[in-house]
Amino acid sequence: MDSKSSISLSFLLSIILALVVSINGGGISIYWGQNGNEGTLADTCASGNYKFVNLAFLCVFGNGQAPVLNLADHCDPSDGGCTSLSSEIKSCQARGVKVILSIGGGAGSYYLASAEDAKQVANYLWNNFLGGHSSSRPLGDAVLDGIDFDIEGGTSQHYDDLARYLSSYSKKGKKVYLTAAPQCPYPDAWVGGALQTGLFDYVWVQFYNNPPCEYSSGDMGSLEDAWKQWTLIQAGKIFLGLPAAPDAANNGFIPASDLTSKVLPAIKRSAKYGGVMLWSKYYDDQTGYSSSIKHSI
Repeated sequence: MDSKSSISLSFLLSIILALVVSINGGGISIYWGQNGNEGTLADTCASGNYKFVNLAFLCVFGNGQAPVLNLADHCDPSDGGCTSLSSEIKSCQARGVKVILSIGGGAGSYYLASAEDAKQVANYLWNNFLGGHSSSRPLGDAVLDGIDFDIEGGTSQHYDDLARYLSSYSKKGKKVYLTAAPQCPYPDAWVGGALQTGLFDYVWVQFYNNPPCEYSSGDMGSLEDAWKQWTLIQAGKIFLGLPAAPDAANNGFIPASDLTSKVLPAIKRSAKYGGVMLWSKYYDDQTGYSSSIKHSI
């Protein structure tokens, strides 16, 4: 092989390697919707900081209840005010950002009474937020990319059924991504059963408000132990869920310098590493946390 051939081959290999790294590189998932002072959805996506935006929250559903979408001061779905988000959702998706509806949350009324109840909720989500059809779509005609299970109350029953029913809609065309936000003590009390279905594409584990598995003042032990457990589950990618500011959680905040120099190098060794999830866009705006870590993700 002559020198020109070897140079061109090494150049080609370097390009292939760069592509592989970029394809497998991590991203940032952010929660948006619970503070009217966090900017628009379109601007959130235009920042270039995020690969996923979780719209928070559909906080009432199941057990025969009329579903309720709560996006704080952004808009009022009861008078059709949130349909204006349709164009913003589409602009996000045009930038390659996946927009996902988060169901549950820390405050709400949700409960799946049976497998049939789970089927009805899946049907509602499909027709009102995903690829189905309804005359009362709260976010207009935009088709969201998936559903996030942020279950923090009620019971743990039938979320595995909900996951299966939602996943089955992927056969109708556009894939329905499934994500979840379990607490870091393993297994999660609420969605542990659902995660056993192996149907979840992305799992952003909350490593905050859970002292037994958090990073603490340079001590990586507890976090690493929990991380290793989570990366063994049958799921696509695992994300490290963190507060974007000290005020965003009771505990668990990791200074950006510690995250980039100590934590990320350790957890990125796993092939299951997907990136970092942040709560929330409002707090991220206060600290610029995502901007300070995105080049290390």
